[in-house]
Amino acid sequence: MLTSQSEALSDRIECEDVPEGALVGTGVSGGVVKGVARVVRDPSGVTIEKGKILIVPSSDPDWTPLFLNVVGMVVVVGGHGALVAPEYGLPEVALVSETTRRIETGQWVRIDGTQGIVEIIDDDE
Repeated sequence: MLTSQSEALSDRIECEDVPEGALVGTGVSGGVVKGVARVVRDPSGVTIEKGKILIVPSSDPDWTPLFLNVVGMVVVVGGHGALVAPEYGLPEVALVSETTRRIETGQWVRIDGTQGIVEIIDDDE
């Protein structure tokens, strides 16, 4: 996978102070954001309400219209999102193998696109 600066990411970045139960991937677009998760497996015909965090298995140019309303992204396998997320100012974590199995639509999550950390949180945090 390539970052927006065309750097190849082959290994996950080691994070310090990983919260218990957090998922660790590779931060590809910096920033920290929390919100309600929206898991999408196929972008065809999907609309997303403003402010959601998009959780997807992969991304290619077909996913781009969904990026307009989201505040962050988590991707199992990196791709097009790593190029577009920084341009849209969206924190993104990629290479998070269990994301679409462990996170469900409607759960609150916090993502750290700098360190590559994804946490399921309570909505009052």
